[in-house]
Amino acid sequence: MSRLLRIALLIPALAAFSFATVTVSSPGNGSVVGSPVRYLATSTTGCSKGVASMGVYVDNRLVYVANGTTLNASVSVAPGSHHTVVEEWDYCGGASYTPVAITVNAQAGVWVTSPTNHSSVVSPVNYAATATTTCARGVASMGIYVNNQLNFVSSGAKLNTALALTPGTYDTVVQEWDYCGGSTFQHEQVTVGGSVFKNLQASGGWSAYGEFPPIYNTCSNCGPGVTWSMNQGVTSPSLTGKAAKFSLGGTTPYADVLWTNPLIGDFSSQGLPDPGHTIIPKLHGFTYDIYFYSSSFELSQVLEFDINQYFNYLGFTWGNQCRVAGGHEFDIWDNVNWKWVPTGVPCNPVNNSWNHLTLQVQRTWDNQLLYHSITLNGVTRVIDRYFPPFSVNNWYGVTANYQMDGNYKQSPYSVVVDKFNLIYW
Repeated sequence: MSRLLRIALLIPALAAFSFATVTVSSPGNGSVVGSPVRYLATSTTGCSKGVASMGVYVDNRLVYVANGTTLNASVSVAPGSHHTVVEEWDYCGGASYTPVAITVNAQAGVWVTSPTNHSSVVSPVNYAATATTTCARGVASMGIYVNNQLNFVSSGAKLNTALALTPGTYDTVVQEWDYCGGSTFQHEQVTVGGSVFKNLQASGGWSAYGEFPPIYNTCSNCGPGVTWSMNQGVTSPSLTGKAAKFSLGGTTPYADVLWTNPLIGDFSSQGLPDPGHTIIPKLHGFTYDIYFYSSSFELSQVLEFDINQYFNYLGFTWGNQCRVAGGHEFDIWDNVNWKWVPTGVPCNPVNNSWNHLTLQVQRTWDNQLLYHSITLNGVTRVIDRYFPPFSVNNWYGVTANYQMDGNYKQSPYSVVVDKFNLIYW
């Protein structure tokens, strides 16, 4: 993974610092409350440009964001003790926060931890909820209604899924049904939005680098040991008529090819250089959404899908790899110890079929990397693993990567990519 840093062109810049405060009037620190929990807060900053936004974290997960210097939100929180944080982000790249410990009273009902009511979200929308009941036999099932239409049902007292919703405002309901014939529900109005880079496979700005084992330093002209190509505008197979075909070959076993695209910040390929550093420091969530197709997945050792964010001397690499010949399992990247960590989530892409992968990650209030969920071909598995960032020179940027690894024979193979979107907020 060190090659991700080696290819970064690190440009010195000045970090912005400011004095700021976050004043939380509700709930009180250490208080016992009911759900939903009412959060009322205001903020100030020494940044001459002012406060950009405020947010609420519950147990290290960002659950609500509002623009401006005030926050007024009702947040559904499950019974029990929780570490919550109210944070502000200013236009100079600074931030401050106030921790608020709460205990939520146990009661019968539905608790939706994601999304929060009246929140702005991006698609696919992650729904996470739990339920309790006074019925001695327990909760039978839970479901989600979208604009009065039942969209999803699962068994038991926990629900965690991702719904693909087009931009717009929705009245959604999370409901539980118990074995005694009873039912409770929770309304969640959501507005689907966010910013998105669409069809990155058809975009300009891609650079490719070869890598040789065992050190995996990058090279641009690597000789016959590792070869590659990227062909854009592929119409068959394709979902949009503008797919891209990525190919790997060569003579050195286990050699890799990394494709990377700088999206925001220094060297942006998307027209977002962010010279005032007003965009990148405020980004807290990313959704990596991609369709990929091959007739020979069994020849791939690994397929890798990465998101990188750099600012204020901090580096965040959300690395996700699908070990195909390597064991049919997803791994995630440990930024500090520089190693892959198995997730237990299976990865079995289907030959001669479009496979749909969605990765949801976040940067937490205290600058930890959160790997939230992996969805492959409609099956969502929640990871919720945290890792610290690493230290880098003060380069500001957001990049998206795609990588293919060779097997023990360096067997040549190709993967067609389409509808490659990166959502950020």
